[in-house]
Amino acid sequence: MTTSLPALEQDFRAILVPDSIRSATPADAVAGVQPRLILEPATEQQLAAALCVANEAGLAVIPRGGGTKLGWGNTPKRADVILSTARLNKIIEHPWADLTVSVEAGCTMATLQAALAQHGQRLALDPLWPEDATIGGVLSTNDSGSQRLRFGSLRDLIIGVTIALPDGTLASSGGKVVKNVAGYDLPKLVTGAFGTLGVITRAVFRLHPLPRNTKTLSISAGTLENMQKLILAIQDSKMAHTSLQARVEQNAEPIVDILFEGTEAGIAAQEAQLRTIGGSAQIVDTSSAVWSASEELWNEPSPAAMAKITTLPAAIGRTVQSVQRISDQLSEQRATRWKLVMQATGIGWIRLEASSENLYNSLSDLRNEVERAGGSLSVFDRPGEPQRAGAVDAGTKRMDTWGQPGDALPLMRALKNQFDPRNTLNPGRFLGDI
Repeated sequence: MTTSLPALEQDFRAILVPDSIRSATPADAVAGVQPRLILEPATEQQLAAALCVANEAGLAVIPRGGGTKLGWGNTPKRADVILSTARLNKIIEHPWADLTVSVEAGCTMATLQAALAQHGQRLALDPLWPEDATIGGVLSTNDSGSQRLRFGSLRDLIIGVTIALPDGTLASSGGKVVKNVAGYDLPKLVTGAFGTLGVITRAVFRLHPLPRNTKTLSISAGTLENMQKLILAIQDSKMAHTSLQARVEQNAEPIVDILFEGTEAGIAAQEAQLRTIGGSAQIVDTSSAVWSASEELWNEPSPAAMAKITTLPAAIGRTVQSVQRISDQLSEQRATRWKLVMQATGIGWIRLEASSENLYNSLSDLRNEVERAGGSLSVFDRPGEPQRAGAVDAGTKRMDTWGQPGDALPLMRALKNQFDPRNTLNPGRFLGDI
């Protein structure tokens, strides 16, 4: 890179106000890679213009919202500029009668939900760390939770988006109404793209009413086999449950949680049906806090690997058995400990504590088994592993976040080349080293 830092700052100051530019500190490092500047544009136009300057100067740009998931993905090849959406935090429009909302990317999930609740509505989404996670970050990482079972994924909820492209273009797609089929489906394309195609500046979502009443029940499943049977029986029933998850911990009985929403009479009727399906299993009222179980895995103080698992809903039990078997094999050498939370959709989080060598081996073995069964395992936190290539001895083992890229990789690279030909945005962080 030939552009000097003072010259860059002068270019950026021609676009941004003085207090929205600062030098990066060690706290701004991304997976161990130190950026040079932090930019906080106040408008979409400023963000697009600043991105264009960085792109033309050959700088690597890392988009940042609340920073809750900034460590997800592979280590960036370069990280010159952090482009923050912190000041793009307004709710632009909420035509509540249409059940839609338009919101800037830097608005937090908690702020948005609080505003929608004043009209008895919600964005039917429960991502990790909603107090700090921003709309743009949640979209970029495609972070959904237990409510995905009832309301669908983010790609089902988003109906419009505006993104800043590296050449400074502000591109919009979709609309403000629920039914909109015209144009290129940019909202779905950028959801889960980890900021590699453009920087999301605003989004439009479809909304759902807040429920009148809610009730959470927990079922003692006894064995993994019974847990799997119970999940499938509930899914095959006529119950209109909102969420269904399994919590499993090493050397503990698996627990299945279910959430009902609606009128008191409707919930009572569904609970009666659940007790019929559950047979002799113990079913108890429990706190709604169980729906934060995935977040609690992340928040535990001891160091551990955190991985996201996807599998077929009918294979949840087999996947957990694989975790158990691999852990037991490694425990013969040195203690390992694991726990996981799996949604009935087949998406879950696993927390694994082990020595560095055992951690690498267990994750590699588990990834191989899950991929052979048609699923995936993405490792988002690996304690003790070097974050930056070349910073450790050559013999140190490192693990790619994503695993096998699959047949879609050529298409993904073609899209990357079309949207970001200079590889400016999040270089190397995504699947296939994109």
